[in-house]
Amino acid sequence: MHSSKEYVTLMELHDDVDLEKLHTVFKMFTGKVYQKPPLRSSVKRSLRIREIYSIELLEVMNRHVLFKIRCESGTYVRKLCHDIGLILGVEAHMRELRRVAVAHIREELPIVTLHDVSEAVYLWRKYGDDTLLRKVVLPIEYVVAHLPKIIIKDSAVDAVAHGAQLAVPGIVMLSHDVKKSERVAIFTLKGELVAIGRSTMEAEEIANIERGVAVKIERVVMDRSVYPPLWKKTKKEEKYEQ
Repeated sequence: MHSSKEYVTLMELHDDVDLEKLHTVFKMFTGKVYQKPPLRSSVKRSLRIREIYSIELLEVMNRHVLFKIRCESGTYVRKLCHDIGLILGVEAHMRELRRVAVAHIREELPIVTLHDVSEAVYLWRKYGDDTLLRKVVLPIEYVVAHLPKIIIKDSAVDAVAHGAQLAVPGIVMLSHDVKKSERVAIFTLKGELVAIGRSTMEAEEIANIERGVAVKIERVVMDRSVYPPLWKKTKKEEKYEQ
């Protein structure tokens, strides 16, 4: 939900605009912009900042402008079209919108229908054959392929699965691109996704200290007790499991 998005958008201008001026205004909207969600939206209409990573003009036909935009999650492209029209001095509105990518997951990936999924599940349940199921459903690890990775010890897996923060002693190795306050994916030594969290420090700092919380957990993916609990439980946790 919080990953960057990419859209192909058709915007209609309310009057003719010089092509060079259009290019100039597009550059103005690259970077951080202020936005207030439109009236018909599911969030509070308060001013906020969103980042436009890139805008690529694809085609212009009369007053119709086709462009591709890569932006921060939570950006309203409909509002962006409206604001571009105001700067151009002719007003504009969004005619069509197509999301073509979320983070590294693009629509060019093999797309399957719900009927394909239903058939795959039927074959697996009826005959124990998961061949088709493995083709139509990607493993959860694929979703976080774009995030920096931290590999943890087997002894730390169940603690994290129970909601514990990840401490430095539990880490075996980590990507060099781990940044403070940014999301990271936590894996077992076998490559299984355990959880997603935010790093509390840079990769170099984690590699050079012996203790401290390295990652604050935001979402646990792995079920509890998949790995043996090699940590001391509190009485409250023992009572909860009973």
